[in-house]
Amino acid sequence: MSEFKHKSVLLDEVIEGLNIKEDGIYVDGTLGGAGHSYEIASRLTGGGRLIGIDRDEDAIAAATTRLLPFKDRVTIVKGNYENAVSIVKELGIERVDGMLLDLGVSSYQFDNAERGFSYREDAPLDMRMDRSDPISAWNIVNEYSEEEIFRIIRDYGEDQFAKNIAKHIVKNRQSKTIDTTFELVEVIKAAIPARMREKGGHPAKKTFQALRIEVNRELDILKDNITGFIDYLNPGGRLAIITFHSLEDRIVKLAMKEAEDPCICPKEFPVCVCGRKPKGRVLTRKPVTASKEELEENNRAHSAKLRIFEKV
Repeated sequence: MSEFKHKSVLLDEVIEGLNIKEDGIYVDGTLGGAGHSYEIASRLTGGGRLIGIDRDEDAIAAATTRLLPFKDRVTIVKGNYENAVSIVKELGIERVDGMLLDLGVSSYQFDNAERGFSYREDAPLDMRMDRSDPISAWNIVNEYSEEEIFRIIRDYGEDQFAKNIAKHIVKNRQSKTIDTTFELVEVIKAAIPARMREKGGHPAKKTFQALRIEVNRELDILKDNITGFIDYLNPGGRLAIITFHSLEDRIVKLAMKEAEDPCICPKEFPVCVCGRKPKGRVLTRKPVTASKEELEENNRAHSAKLRIFEKV
C-alpha cells in the first residue's frame, strides 16, 4: 500500500475563509490526509475543537497520525459527511463555528491502483471511497441495465457518446464480465470514433468520473445536505466547500444562493409574503480559484473552486 499523500488545495484561502476562532468548534467533513485540518487544529489554542470525518479507512489512519500533535483538541470519526450533523450531535455539540468539505478524490486514491479510481492504472473495478459499501463500479458496469448506464454517463460524465458507450458495455459483458479498469477503458475506446478519442483528454475520463459519482452517491449527498449544514452553524459561522467539476459547483452555488435569498414570491410583489428569511450571505460572489503559484506546484488545483457561506 502506498503512503497516503494528498496536497490540500486552496489551503490559505480556506483557512482565511473559515475565519477561525481559537475557541471555536470546526468540522472537516472530508478529512482525507488532514492537510486542511492540521492548519485548523493548530489555530485552536483557546479551547477549540476539531471533528474530522472521513469514510476512507486509509485516510482515517493517515490523518490520525498527522494530527497527533493536536490530539487534545481533535476527534476523528469514520463516517460519511452526510451524517456530519448527527455525528457531531452525538458528541454533545449543538452548533459549530465552521465546516469544510473538500470534495472529489484524493491524490492517494487516484495513485493507489488497487482502489480502481484511475483509468491510467490497471486494477479491479472498484471506485468505492468506503470499501465496506455494497455497490462498486464493477456492479454498475456488469449488472445495471443499458438505460441506467447510459443515464449515469450522460448525467454525471456529460459525455456525448454516453449512449454508444453504454451499448458497448452491455454487449461486451454478455460474453465476459468487465472486471478491470483497463478492460473497461478498451470498451470505451471502441465506442468512441477514432477521430474524437484525443479530443478533451483521455477517452475514458468522463465515464470514470460518472461511475465514481454514482458509486459514492456524490451529487445526491451534496445536494441533500448543504442546507442542513448551514442550519447547524452558529451565527457568524461559515461553510466552505471546494468542488472539482461543474456539476458539484452548480449544486453548491445554487444552494448557497437560495440560503441567502430564499424568497419565492413573484417578482412583482412589493413585499415578501412567503415568510422565508435569509439564512446568511454568500461571501464568494465568484468562486475562489488557485493562485498562479499554487497551480505551478499542484496540477490538481486547476479545477478547484471554493465557495463560502456565512450564517447570520
